[in-house]
Amino acid sequence: MADFKSMSKDRIIKGAEELFFRYGIKSVTMDDIARHLGISKKTIYRSFKEKDEIVNLLMQLSIEEDKKQFRQIADSAQNVVDEVFKMMQCLTSIISKLNPVIFYDLQKYHPSAWSLFVKFKSDFILHMVEETITKGIKQGYVRSDLNPRILARLRVEEIEMGFNPKVFPPDKFKMLEVQLALMEHFLYGICTLKGHKLVNKYKQITEEE
Repeated sequence: MADFKSMSKDRIIKGAEELFFRYGIKSVTMDDIARHLGISKKTIYRSFKEKDEIVNLLMQLSIEEDKKQFRQIADSAQNVVDEVFKMMQCLTSIISKLNPVIFYDLQKYHPSAWSLFVKFKSDFILHMVEETITKGIKQGYVRSDLNPRILARLRVEEIEMGFNPKVFPPDKFKMLEVQLALMEHFLYGICTLKGHKLVNKYKQITEEE
């Protein structure tokens, strides 16, 4: 019975995620999730008291998956530039599936889930970026005159700014393009000449010195 309940809960989470990614969170109701899965709303309420509970669990699962992916990228990357380009690919894979309104919905209607994302950003992401910059300095691809702690905070704030609909309205900007542009701009800003050359090599462009 417990296994069935767990399987049912996983199925509900997966179905809700599919709808949230496609339509945003606010516009999706418990009825929509039930219809999408071909089950009764009562079945959903056996596992979740309300939609907010589904959103919170989804955020927790998403953060754990992101942590795993980011660690794998950091461990497998040949150098700091390779790491950032792999992060870009990962970001493309994640954001390309999302309706941009999802971040607005999280901030406005699901503050507890949003606070989980903010904590993830200010703890895990901040630490990873600082670690990457420090590693890049040792490799000679990142400028040694930089303060990793300061630049890591700048990068983390850039990420959140890219999701801010007041700064980048979804009807005028594509979220993925914004995040990739900010990441690339940051990378060029911290790199040495040796780092710039490697970035250009990854981008397959030739620049006159």
